[in-house]
Amino acid sequence: MKLEGCNALITGASAGIGREFARQLGSRARSLILIARREQRLSELRNELNRQYPNLAVSFRKIDLADLAQLNELLAWLDHERIDVDLLINNAGLGDSGAFATSNPIRNKQMTFVNIVALTTLTRHLLPRMIARGRGGILNVSSSAGFLPIPGFAVYAATKACVTSFSEALRAELQGTGVSVCALCPGPVHTEFQEVAKRLGAQPDTGPEFVFVPVEQVVREALTALEANRPLVIPGFPMKLGMFLVRITPMPVLRMLSRLAPRRG
Repeated sequence: MKLEGCNALITGASAGIGREFARQLGSRARSLILIARREQRLSELRNELNRQYPNLAVSFRKIDLADLAQLNELLAWLDHERIDVDLLINNAGLGDSGAFATSNPIRNKQMTFVNIVALTTLTRHLLPRMIARGRGGILNVSSSAGFLPIPGFAVYAATKACVTSFSEALRAELQGTGVSVCALCPGPVHTEFQEVAKRLGAQPDTGPEFVFVPVEQVVREALTALEANRPLVIPGFPMKLGMFLVRITPMPVLRMLSRLAPRRG
């Protein structure tokens, strides 16, 4: 995947990793389509990018990807405008921290819809045109949480396991088509995600500072991996090492360790 002159669509672009993708692609892309729920944030980002990169075409759509009607509206708009997207960054995601038994059923449904349904629907809609052109890239933002079941993050971890598995399978299907697929599996990153994922009255879940990776590094490593046609990227050496150990550890051992971990209410 060559990023120079690409036409990129980024979901969840109003903050965090999605916003940083827009900023780092600003000097390389021909056009950016920014998708998120917060219109004011999107407008501010567009203005920032237009000031810095006058030749970059930037448009945005206020879309809640947890809403099927709005997702279908986005697909219809892409078709009507005949926009050729050759880089799809499925970054939008929702999380929830706490015991599943006390979780909000509506939140679980939204999380599953955004993290899985919207991602696969957008990919299915745009992929045939990439294949027809013989070029394109799909970057799915998964999570290191997808490598193992995590009590207290049961639904979120399961959705990210789905994203990683889907990305690997899709990559195998697309061999020889000119379309690259990469799964980004970051660990902790200082964004708004932890604050949004925490429940009312609870403290946001954090980890030791040394495992956190700056958002700029996360995006830089992800774009490098996509260009190099790598299947998966875990930014930061501590997380690479940690996830390697997790993936070679037998499940009975992981079950025992999970019983020793403190429970989230």
